[in-house]
Amino acid sequence: MSSPEAPLDQQGHTPRTNRAAQLAAIVALVAAIGIAWIALSMVANDPVGLILSFGAIFLLVYCGSFLVIRRGRIRLLMLLPAFLALVALITYGYDQKYQMLILAAALAIFGFAARYAARHQPDSAHTIHRHARPAQPARTGVLIINPRSGDGKAARFNLTEEARRRSIEPLLLGPGDDLCSLAKRAATRGADVIGMAGGDGSQALVASVAMEEDVAHVCVPAGTRNHFALDLGLDRDDVVGALDAFTDGVERRIDLARLNERIFVNNASLGIYARVVQSDRYRDAKLGTWRQMLPDVMGQEAYCCDLEFDVPDATDWAGASLVIVSNNPYQLRRFRGAGTRTHLDTGRLGIFTTSLNGAAAVAKLVTLGTIAQQRRFGSVRQWSSVEFEVRASEPVAVGLDGEALLLTPPLRFSSLPGALRVRVPRNSTGVSPAWGTVPLTRRNLWALVRMAAGKPASAASGK
Repeated sequence: MSSPEAPLDQQGHTPRTNRAAQLAAIVALVAAIGIAWIALSMVANDPVGLILSFGAIFLLVYCGSFLVIRRGRIRLLMLLPAFLALVALITYGYDQKYQMLILAAALAIFGFAARYAARHQPDSAHTIHRHARPAQPARTGVLIINPRSGDGKAARFNLTEEARRRSIEPLLLGPGDDLCSLAKRAATRGADVIGMAGGDGSQALVASVAMEEDVAHVCVPAGTRNHFALDLGLDRDDVVGALDAFTDGVERRIDLARLNERIFVNNASLGIYARVVQSDRYRDAKLGTWRQMLPDVMGQEAYCCDLEFDVPDATDWAGASLVIVSNNPYQLRRFRGAGTRTHLDTGRLGIFTTSLNGAAAVAKLVTLGTIAQQRRFGSVRQWSSVEFEVRASEPVAVGLDGEALLLTPPLRFSSLPGALRVRVPRNSTGVSPAWGTVPLTRRNLWALVRMAAGKPASAASGK
């Protein structure tokens, strides 16, 4: 059953809140002027020191990367230059301590004020719950529970009893049970809302059934990382509260993505990450497995496989060590909300690829790539597309929503716009951490000027 075609209540935008948003935009503009003035003064006062500080950062990252991706005593040679680089950074920071403190304060003020202004525009209530509609309580709600996910979160939060208390039928996933078959059986028996209490891999399987049967899906963050829940705007610590989506929720349509015949909700990783995930030790000791395998997968002579794909504006791209294809693009350029998605309904895949062979490539990316304003820099490319294809001469290791797979190429990715009806509790934010971030760009500064003048500027925050 589709949700009613009635917009969400937007009464929260009164003249008082509009004035507060206008004042926040003014504060953000003043902070931006302060940031520019402080940055220019730091360059003018000590240009050589600034250049040397970036060199010290490069050397420090290089040494750290060398220590991680190499084996043997040769790694100890990096300790002395790493110590000297750290001393140089501390010295520069101490000499510029007051300017750096003021700069950090100005950046913080700009971030909070600009975010407040963007979130409290007159149309932001509609923007936050993008195309969301109030949903009637589930007539026949079913919650599938994976008791092993998240180290037993379901038992700790007593999800079975909490579901029954809300007239939701709980179904426990037992050893040997097929999750898709369980979800299909629930839909066939009349369930109009199917929830999944488990990790992102389980969410993807149930979402694929919900898409096929055109029933609403509820995500209950009972896994370990719960990235899908985070991008839906759920409080990952409030596992029981997510059940309110069955009884008092809002519904909207979001995209899914497909890799050959498999559905995913977050991303597919190829290369370094996928090779580490393939290890049998990964589930029990993630950090230890990374430390043990990095020298093999990132060494100077290491190549994951001969991945081939088309890159916009690049004809000589080769040697990709990491490829991430996501269901909607990730925000990777800004600190706040990094690694989350501003929207789940753009109808496009996000594609990120990099070639990091050796410590120098890592250091170059960290020191120069983070300050580059373009979406392509050196050994990094980031773009969006409706479809994407990866070719290879051998089976490709893939981490699909955290699950380890070995797939026969070609790998064909495609976006499925509006494929899933998803419900979240009415009192949830409905947005990810990436939503509402406002980077210092000319476009957003102009949007803030319009907001400060009392005019709508929905372009702010890059939505």
